[in-house]
Amino acid sequence: MSRRARRAVVNGTGVVVALLFAFPVYWMVITAFKGADQIQTYVPVFIPTPTLDNFTKAISQPHFTDFLRNSVVVTMATVGLAIVVGFLAAATVARTKFRGKGSFLLLVAVAQMAPFEALLIPFFLFMRDTPVYGQLPSLILIYFIFTLPFTIWSLRGFISGIPVDLEEAAMVDGCSRLGAFMRVTVPLLGPGLVATSIFCFITAWNEYFYAFVFMTDAQNYTLPVWLGSFRTNFGTDWGATMAASTLFTLPVLVFFLLIQKRMVSGLTAGAVKG
Repeated sequence: MSRRARRAVVNGTGVVVALLFAFPVYWMVITAFKGADQIQTYVPVFIPTPTLDNFTKAISQPHFTDFLRNSVVVTMATVGLAIVVGFLAAATVARTKFRGKGSFLLLVAVAQMAPFEALLIPFFLFMRDTPVYGQLPSLILIYFIFTLPFTIWSLRGFISGIPVDLEEAAMVDGCSRLGAFMRVTVPLLGPGLVATSIFCFITAWNEYFYAFVFMTDAQNYTLPVWLGSFRTNFGTDWGATMAASTLFTLPVLVFFLLIQKRMVSGLTAGAVKG
């Protein structure tokens, strides 16, 4: 097979895979704009007559603004805590030597591999005896625990990839140890901080299981739980569900499009360094 033929096969395979991944998103979006008579039909409607009725129905659900506020608060708090604490831990691991460093990194890796569902009962038994059970701080704490191991591991790789010689040169010029780190290393961590923040954001924004189980008051639910409110005794309102799913996806999509270049470079660098 010639080089041109191999390239055509690879490109064709890539296009097919991309279409397979993109089609569910496309179907979700067009279904959100369909009328009730175009959704459940024997002949699929690929180019519908657009209507905004489904979006109006979605945002008019009870407590929508509460759910939106809860999701924003929980997500932003989780990202902020994970980045601050994870950065301090990663900087310590990457730039200092201490006894038990290898064991600590092993524990971080093990904690990162623990599945969400397996920890539900231990978290529930712990949280039910605390004053924050059923409130947003408990959800923030859980998401923070889930995202912290990856944050430490990822940022450690970025920091280790920055030569210590740069900091030592700054110290020779009169900077303190902390000043050299803040003025030289931290500005170079932009891609790493962006990539890690996106992971924390997506994890906290999309999580449904713990938000549904731990929040005893419906007003403390987040948007993933809100998506389940379109199922009734008479069936599922697919138009409103797809509209709600589209609205739910937009913040992540817009944020990703704005910083995708820094995110890709950051994930690549963090994966090969450290």
